[in-house]
Amino acid sequence: MAQIRMTASHSPPLRIFFYVQHLLGIGHLARASRIASALAKDGCQVTIVTGGVPVNGFPGPDVTSVTLPAVVASSAGFSGLADQAGKPVDEDFLSHRRDLLLDAFRQAAPDVVIIEAFPFGRRQMRFELLPLLEAVATADPKPRLYSSVRDILQQQKKPGRDEETVALLRDRFDGVLVHGDPHFVRLEETFPLTGAIADKIVYTGLVAPALPPEPAETFDIVVSAGGGAVGRDLVRASLEAAGRVATDRRWLLIAGPNLPEQDYAALEEDAPDNVTLVRFRRDFPSLLRGAELSISQAGYNTVGDLLVAGCRAILVPFTAGGETEQSVRAERLERLGLALTLPEAGLTTDLLAEAVTTALSRPKPDNPDIDLGGAAGTSAILRRLP
Repeated sequence: MAQIRMTASHSPPLRIFFYVQHLLGIGHLARASRIASALAKDGCQVTIVTGGVPVNGFPGPDVTSVTLPAVVASSAGFSGLADQAGKPVDEDFLSHRRDLLLDAFRQAAPDVVIIEAFPFGRRQMRFELLPLLEAVATADPKPRLYSSVRDILQQQKKPGRDEETVALLRDRFDGVLVHGDPHFVRLEETFPLTGAIADKIVYTGLVAPALPPEPAETFDIVVSAGGGAVGRDLVRASLEAAGRVATDRRWLLIAGPNLPEQDYAALEEDAPDNVTLVRFRRDFPSLLRGAELSISQAGYNTVGDLLVAGCRAILVPFTAGGETEQSVRAERLERLGLALTLPEAGLTTDLLAEAVTTALSRPKPDNPDIDLGGAAGTSAILRRLP
């Protein structure tokens, strides 16, 4: 069991049970891990339950970690579940996961349960989350229950989904922790029924890191593709752009741990001399602080790192499978003068090379007037709320 840091208070530490399921990228896991670490630093006893492919370094050494048998999205559109080998999961697999989750809940005996994304998202996980909600409701004493969501939600197209979400929130949840700044974007901009749950919503600020240390190694242009499962075309276009523009600059391409090995090998073979190709860098925030330009998707955590570092940015939001969240974020940042945005569909080396030249000709962005203290803010809110 991990060692839990305790406060000097004589009151018992708050016991937190935090569920997070990442299905494609690692953004959900990274954000939840950052929040969990802040809670532990504040003296809480945190059990974090993860159910995706394990990622080295997450959730962190300062929490108790429970790892369920991994499931992943069987497609970029999140239409089904598969095991770590890509095989569709069966009822026995799902029942085993559900039982492990409920056992972990009973053993933790938490004061607070936090479920990341659900019921706004993660409908695929209802087979285990609905039984968890029932276990929370019948526990004695009953823990407080919160949904933990990013500031911009995937907009639902199927009728009745938003109404179902509202019904679950009103019936089961004590509150909704929105990890954003309402001055940047408000929940109602992507969830039209926000008014029906307005009394449950609390904004925590964006969950971003503290200003990182100066990098031990400096690259002029840093390209990142998140987990790498869907960033191959972005990395390939960046590699080709590095041979055309800013050829006197050092480029770092972070392909992601989930990029297929054959794709990584092909990139490695084609990389020009001014490009360093890696799968992952734990010092990514520091690298942004030392960089002249970042090229990336527009995921929540990457954008948080960019805002803290004050780095120029080219954003290529992920849109496969009808995803809208990253596009909303990228467009908002572009309107604020904090980034350039390019489309994922139809991205070409020519478009990217032109954007690199334009971005490098502009000054670095000023510090944005956006609350970036969401990890500590979450801890303060949970202690304050009844």
